Amino acid sequence: MNPLMDDTHNKSAPIAFSEANQSQCPTDSISASNAEQPTLILKPPQANLLWRLVRVPFWLFCKSWVRLRVVGREHIDSTRGGLFLINHQSFLDPLFVAVFLGRPVSYLARDNLFRIPVIGWILRKTHVIPISREAARGGSIRLALERLESGFLVGIFPEGTRTSDGKVGDFRPGFLALARRTQQPIYPVGIVGADRVMPRSSNWIRPGRVDIIFGAPFTPAELNQLHDSNDDGALCRLARSRVEACTQQSSLIVK
Repeated sequence: MNPLMDDTHNKSAPIAFSEANQSQCPTDSISASNAEQPTLILKPPQANLLWRLVRVPFWLFCKSWVRLRVVGREHIDSTRGGLFLINHQSFLDPLFVAVFLGRPVSYLARDNLFRIPVIGWILRKTHVIPISREAARGGSIRLALERLESGFLVGIFPEGTRTSDGKVGDFRPGFLALARRTQQPIYPVGIVGADRVMPRSSNWIRPGRVDIIFGAPFTPAELNQLHDSNDDGALCRLARSRVEACTQQSSLIVK
């Protein structure tokens, strides 16, 4: 079910836009007017039947075997779309982030996954957006922006691969293609413990505890910096610091 796996499994690596990808992306043709005015959504998009059928057993699984704890959902504006910047720890991260939300999360995944029988059908039916790893296509960015403006939560893993040590890695600059063009809220999301439940070297899910921390949205000053600055390195460090701050809150959660 997980559409976003890392480079160690070539069939399902997450999309991490590189600087080269950004130069290949025809983003100049994407009108910034799409993101000039924030859109209020009285009723956000609802998960379809397939996602609900997957969500129920995974919800039970997270309540028992994994013991998933989620904090900070009050930060998410229910009247608007939003962009999730998430650290990447395990194959299950997309499900961990979305399972306790009442709204679907639209992730970006490699386009070659959509050519796999059954898997491609599932991805299409669960709001996943295909995007080329070699060249970030303008159409995919445009679709992600349309999803954001229509009230979807859109998720991306800026590290581009799962952690090998549990720490938040360096962010690659490709997420800026979305962050610079949307006026919807941008939320840092921290995952803690998923790397112990399902380490990189394991295909088995171990019992344990996983924490998901939804941080407060980026401040107006931070959004202005994202929209106006050309210093990709500084913007990556800013976004990484916000996500890392979320992960550090795990130790403060009452057990």
